[in-house]
Amino acid sequence: MLKANRELTESSAHPHRWKPIPALGLFDRHVWWSTLLVLAAIAVLVRLGFWQLARLEQRRTRNAQIAHQLALPPVALTPGLSLPGNLAQLKNRRVVAQGEFDFSQQVALLYQNRQGAPGLHLIAPLVLADGSAAVLVDRGWIPQAAAAPDQWPQFDEPGPAPITGFIQLSQTLPAAEEPRTPHTPRIEWYRVDIPAIQAQLPYKLLPVYILQSAAGQNSDDLPYRIEPEFDLSDGPHLGYAGQWFLFALILGVGYVYYLVKAARAMVGKPREER
Repeated sequence: MLKANRELTESSAHPHRWKPIPALGLFDRHVWWSTLLVLAAIAVLVRLGFWQLARLEQRRTRNAQIAHQLALPPVALTPGLSLPGNLAQLKNRRVVAQGEFDFSQQVALLYQNRQGAPGLHLIAPLVLADGSAAVLVDRGWIPQAAAAPDQWPQFDEPGPAPITGFIQLSQTLPAAEEPRTPHTPRIEWYRVDIPAIQAQLPYKLLPVYILQSAAGQNSDDLPYRIEPEFDLSDGPHLGYAGQWFLFALILGVGYVYYLVKAARAMVGKPREER
């Protein structure tokens, strides 16, 4: 009795003293299920955050590879050049080649836009100095108004000439979309599919092609040469990772707050109403 009176007196004297949170039916199956669901959701959100961090690391690795390729001296494409087995090592590498265009075998890469204007790219084989092999060269963009093959000769660059640019890989399509062995020479293509184009040429093609550089070209010259653009930033991955981690934190803190609030709301209720 004296103990109860003392506790009542202390409670009256200190009405704002912290009170322990009552237990919230820890063995209530609804609490267990909701807790498991929240923990699973938090785990998924955290996993998504780490996935974005992994994507960030992949992007930084790719950026480092591109920067390394661009910093290397140009590759000289000569007839005796031995290309690596993994051609991906050459992608975006600067290149120099000496030869003469064979405009009789020139083809068009369709549906190429420039600043919203429709057009196409001219793809011509550059026969290397000794004539033993050739390399396809993306010479650049021309407007749709000049798309007819009988208008292409105005863009010819006759005579031997040095070509500078960037090495690109073949854009091979599934057989259902791009016939591998055309019955007649095609002049219209949707991708630079080197093996397919090889089937209609009388000489060997190198397994890569050149995206011709715009160096030394006037801004209004045609074909308009398109140099590759490289985004070497970190991209949005770090921000996305932060968002996923923040969502996980908000969910976790919010759920704990909900449990505390629900527990305090049950103070004074009869057991059968809890």
